[in-house]
Amino acid sequence: MQIRQATAADATLLHRFIIELATYERERDAVEVTPAILAKQLADDRPPFEALIAETDRPIGFALFVTSYSTWLGKPGLWLEDLYVTPEARGRGYGRALLAALAERAHARGCGRLEWAVLDWNTPAQGFYRTLGARPVDGWTRWRLTGDSLTALGAE
Repeated sequence: MQIRQATAADATLLHRFIIELATYERERDAVEVTPAILAKQLADDRPPFEALIAETDRPIGFALFVTSYSTWLGKPGLWLEDLYVTPEARGRGYGRALLAALAERAHARGCGRLEWAVLDWNTPAQGFYRTLGARPVDGWTRWRLTGDSLTALGAE
């Protein structure tokens, strides 16, 4: 298996993985991004995200992440937005390898944290993350502004 950094040439592949993940998470209709948008973003001088791709004889998964910052630690962090391994490749250590590669990058960049969110109903993912030593952050609930609410607040 090889893990490599995604480039603009991987936009169609990333889009396919995003669609597959959204379908698994029961949110297929929420995906608005297109391969063209992903390609343009990855080609930017300062892309809004990075991604790692896991491959054997074919691509089998990805981890898409962004840089965050902890004011308490005074250090950058990495936020894992999406982790996905194709169904036929699950259970073979590929997800662990993607997260290990991401943890290596976090360490090399001086990050104090690697964080992500997990759907409440996704107990297989929760179990997997626990095997890595990860734990949920109790006492915090994720909040979000989108669409009209985001626009309205920004217009004030």
